[in-house]
Amino acid sequence: MIRKYSRSVETASHSDLLLLTAWKESRQNVFTDTAGSAGPLRPEFTITYVAVSAIFFNSGLSLKTEELTSALLHVKLHLFVQSFTLVFFPVAMWLCIKLLALTSINTWLLRGLQTVGCMPPPVSSAVILTKAVGGNEAAAIFNSAFGSFLGILVTPLLLLLFLGSSSSVPFSSIFSQLFMTVVVPLILGQVSRRFLRDWLERRKPPFGVISSLVLLMIIYTTFCETFSNPDIELDHLSLLLITFIIFCIQLSFMLLTFVFSTQKQSGFTPADTVAIMFCATHKSLTLGIPMLKIVFEGYEHLSLISVPLLIYHPAQILLGSILVPTIKSWMNSRQKGVKLTDLQPI
Repeated sequence: MIRKYSRSVETASHSDLLLLTAWKESRQNVFTDTAGSAGPLRPEFTITYVAVSAIFFNSGLSLKTEELTSALLHVKLHLFVQSFTLVFFPVAMWLCIKLLALTSINTWLLRGLQTVGCMPPPVSSAVILTKAVGGNEAAAIFNSAFGSFLGILVTPLLLLLFLGSSSSVPFSSIFSQLFMTVVVPLILGQVSRRFLRDWLERRKPPFGVISSLVLLMIIYTTFCETFSNPDIELDHLSLLLITFIIFCIQLSFMLLTFVFSTQKQSGFTPADTVAIMFCATHKSLTLGIPMLKIVFEGYEHLSLISVPLLIYHPAQILLGSILVPTIKSWMNSRQKGVKLTDLQPI
């Protein structure tokens, strides 16, 4: 009975998150001025710096140091995630776009889909969703941080290769921003944990709730920024079609990573699989939009190129939130099966 009740509460909490997001979207015209880049919420500061820093400080505070150390040594998992997101993903998108080019979809939207494939993993959403499921959060943190740093170097090269666009990217400023918003808060969280360990274990603060609230704020400001842009002119059919394609891509790639990472010869645990599914298929908006503005500076169709990424980011969070109860149920059942197998006499 208690288990059923806890599951219903968990499902309800995710439903509430989706309902809040849907409500926010429906009221978008009213609040775009509030959370747009010129609005009082100042997302270019509160999201880019404060929210991201809060997520990694929260993770540093809640994670045991030995878990982070162990994650650093999980080289096989890191290679799988980074090669999938920065090699397989852009190549697969290029092949997919070759087929979609035969349709009547706007060419610049298709180029936007290619830019999505070239983007690095995000610094926040994959970590939060992995934590919500109970997966390998330490591995998710490492891959999000490492993938973001790696993407600063690799993404411009991928854009040049697939789209023929080149520009001077300010590597040092982006590196320093990532260091201050990801690495420093994580270290501060770990240092704080040393002094607050007893209190944390006794009081058990709601780290998951805090992360979910930050995530909701990111979704809200993302949509505000999207719909407050007067340069984006899309008919409803194109918008619905590109959204449908994005959801199909996400589901397909999540299923693909699930199939590969659950093979016996892979050596990954169920918790590893959860981290892989989110980290390998999610793409960064925080790094992506500034990078697009740099690489495609002066392009007349920059706004249209940006649309798929602006849709992909909240879509990956919504899809992940919907799948959290299902993935968590699968992970728990697999872990119980492993424990029962270990207990059986030889």
